[in-house]
Amino acid sequence: MMDDGALMDDARLRRRLRLVIGAAWLLFWILMMVTAVQDFLRNDDGPLWRPLLWEGSSAATATVLLLVQRHFTRRDDGLVVRPRAWFSRQAPWLLLFWAAFVPIAFGIRHAVYGMMGDVYPHASWPRVFLYENVKITIFFAIFVVVIFGVLSWQVMQGERLRAERIAAQLREARLHQLTQQMQPHFLFNALNTIAAVMHEDVERADALLVRLSELLRAALSTEARQVPLAAELRLLRGYAELMAERFADRVTIAWQVGDGIGHLAIPSMSLQPLLENVFRHTVERSALPVHVTISGRRDGDRLLLAIEDDAGTLDATPAAGGTGSALANLRARLAALHGDAATLILVPLAPAGVRAELVLPCVEAPCVS
Repeated sequence: MMDDGALMDDARLRRRLRLVIGAAWLLFWILMMVTAVQDFLRNDDGPLWRPLLWEGSSAATATVLLLVQRHFTRRDDGLVVRPRAWFSRQAPWLLLFWAAFVPIAFGIRHAVYGMMGDVYPHASWPRVFLYENVKITIFFAIFVVVIFGVLSWQVMQGERLRAERIAAQLREARLHQLTQQMQPHFLFNALNTIAAVMHEDVERADALLVRLSELLRAALSTEARQVPLAAELRLLRGYAELMAERFADRVTIAWQVGDGIGHLAIPSMSLQPLLENVFRHTVERSALPVHVTISGRRDGDRLLLAIEDDAGTLDATPAAGGTGSALANLRARLAALHGDAATLILVPLAPAGVRAELVLPCVEAPCVS
């Protein structure tokens, strides 16, 4: 079954097609009338209402008959994917055109001529029926083929719209799954940090638990796939403060975030895994103090974010090299949200250190409650 969005798109598509077909039909008969008037003026000098009546009666009769046909055959539109079955439902209606077109169209002409005090001249009725029915057969065949083409195009467009909607729903589901994966990942690493401190300083561990509860409340308060950079930085500062409690004598963190960019959108929980990599693969393994710099600035239509340290090595572990699950998760989310417009790269620094560079398009963040 189609959802409400698909039904609305399908209804809009049908209305648009009806307008296009109606406009084309009107222009066709206007062209026929103009041609008839030109021919009449070249061959006769009588009143102009005559050619207008001839074509106008044909147009009115054909329109009524075609509307009747469409009214009763619209229920067969689903058969357009089976052309033989669809055409077999249309063919019997040609009998209606043969039987009704000449009596209706010529009846209108005789009536108008009578009201004008004149007689409508034409050939014998057998010749009129033969001639007009040959024309109406060609006309009917063209109309049926055109309707078949229009319905086929409508089916194709409807399938394309549904395919795009399904792809968007799958992409949204994938984003939700990837985002939700980051929350337990973050939780487990924070709990490991607290567990390491607990045996050394119970009061510090208790303080870390309180800080962790505040972070979890902030992290779980929204299900948005993207959040304002300011909200993401608040979460990142909380995480940095929690980790700095454990490595108070081995790490310093500098923040260099430009003004006026806090409203820009960033994938939720996207900076935390980058900072987590620094603690896991550099700070924990280094006997010397590590300096970490977290920066952010706008460059035209790009948002440039970076987290770098002065002691790590790019090939220390697979995760540090950029193939860990957290970074793979983040790259997958970036690709789903922005395609090639967003990138994440890890750059080695000299003489030591690693910089994680995140480049995003500048997009206004959605409101987050």
